[in-house]
Amino acid sequence: MAVIYNQIAEHARRGDKMLVRLIDPDKFDAGTLSEGFDYYFVGGSSASGCTDTVRAVHQACRTPVVLFPGSPKQFTPEADALLFLTLMNSRDPQLLIDPHVMSAGEVMASGIETIPMGYILVDGGRQSTTERLTGARPLPQTDIDGIVRLAQTAQLLGKQLVYLEAGSGAKNPVQEDVIRAVREAVQVPLIVGGGIRSVEQMNSAYRTGADIVVIGNYFEEHPEAIPEFMQR
Repeated sequence: MAVIYNQIAEHARRGDKMLVRLIDPDKFDAGTLSEGFDYYFVGGSSASGCTDTVRAVHQACRTPVVLFPGSPKQFTPEADALLFLTLMNSRDPQLLIDPHVMSAGEVMASGIETIPMGYILVDGGRQSTTERLTGARPLPQTDIDGIVRLAQTAQLLGKQLVYLEAGSGAKNPVQEDVIRAVREAVQVPLIVGGGIRSVEQMNSAYRTGADIVVIGNYFEEHPEAIPEFMQR
């Protein structure tokens, strides 16, 4: 059953905005876990496993945990759902299909809820880990037509979510005009992440069309700021 996706789709349909904390298992501090987020995304750019992190989140709070894997080795059936993502920028067939083939048998056998997602990397002002590890070229944020076409392609390929990513630790978050253009072009829920360091930036993303905002690095470095964001 598509429990998590149905929740996301219903919130998006009603215009409810969702806040997600992204946890990298390599930088994880269980002491900063708290209720109040709509979801926890767990995953990172390394090959480190996610099982212990997922268990820690489940033990600390009731918030659903969704895998956002950077490698098939990060799969664990203990999560509540899995983002089965396609890096839309990539032109490398090994990145476009090989990781999915490697994990498909285990994923299907587990029975975990799987959510197909189109992942679009845009230029956040510095080289992201995703770009460094995959060689995928981020689209300039001035290339709004190109970003929109990737988002539309993702929807036409059956992706249930579109994720606009400026990159982990980005200097610049996804710009308002990019978010607005993609929101107007696709009907699936829209996720925005990368470089968001203030409530103002978060609200800007919501205001221009993001259904979900994802924050990772900033909360790792400034866990004391979490309550301010939750009071949005």
